[in-house]
Amino acid sequence: MSLLSQKEVLNLKLSCIPLIQLKILALNLGVSNVGSATWIIKRILEEVPDEKTIDEFIMLKYAERIQERRSIISDEDLKKELLKVKTFSWGVVQGQLDQRIQSEYVRRIVRYEELINSVKAKLHDDITNYVICTWFNHWTTVLIEEHISTHLKVIPTIKNIKGIDIFFDGQPFDLKVTYLPRGYTPADAIKNPSDLAIWLYENQGAQRFGADNRLFIVLLKKDNPEKSWELKRNFALVFKKIDDFFNRETVSKKDEVVFSFGRKTYTTVTKMLIITK
Repeated sequence: MSLLSQKEVLNLKLSCIPLIQLKILALNLGVSNVGSATWIIKRILEEVPDEKTIDEFIMLKYAERIQERRSIISDEDLKKELLKVKTFSWGVVQGQLDQRIQSEYVRRIVRYEELINSVKAKLHDDITNYVICTWFNHWTTVLIEEHISTHLKVIPTIKNIKGIDIFFDGQPFDLKVTYLPRGYTPADAIKNPSDLAIWLYENQGAQRFGADNRLFIVLLKKDNPEKSWELKRNFALVFKKIDDFFNRETVSKKDEVVFSFGRKTYTTVTKMLIITK
């Protein structure tokens, strides 16, 4: 996705608002809220609305969503829970759990007692580790995304749309919080972040392929890359680096990268923040 016009971005912002809230916004703007989201957005755009009003509405609704989450667990309590994770070992490969159960247990073992004992001896621990890793990644990402989305230069989305999590400097971005790929040299990543971005685009799975604009946040513990997961819950450091990044960065043509995937060439806009310790 190349750089978009202001009208194209405004259309995407409106598309990221749930219909019920879009109807409220339309009334606030003095526009008819009758019909589908497509027609409401069309009428809003025809009126050439004040984008600041729309941004403020989105930020208000996003803040309400954060408060709903905090009513379940506060930021500080959630951070304390995340500190309880002592090890980070997946145990099973993401997306291949059923295949492994079939090949190593269901189709191989013929005795019931052996099946139960095998599951207790190995699979139970592997699944537990997998769930813990997934849980840790989900909730650390929630806190990071909420922090990003409340930055003054960022407009969040309040409805999931593939390839768009935030708007920054007038452009849509998909947020990707990740670690340095295994085997990728830290020095090369820091020296040539654009090359790392291209590598991440070109080595994504075919089922999850996307050529959307992306903001990569790469966490790297330089003295021990295998422990980079611990850096993800160092929120004081991560939040400071994120704030510094958004305070200084802008988006322009120089952020475009070209990559190849499946014998096709794509051009997209990408920003890269590598957080190290």
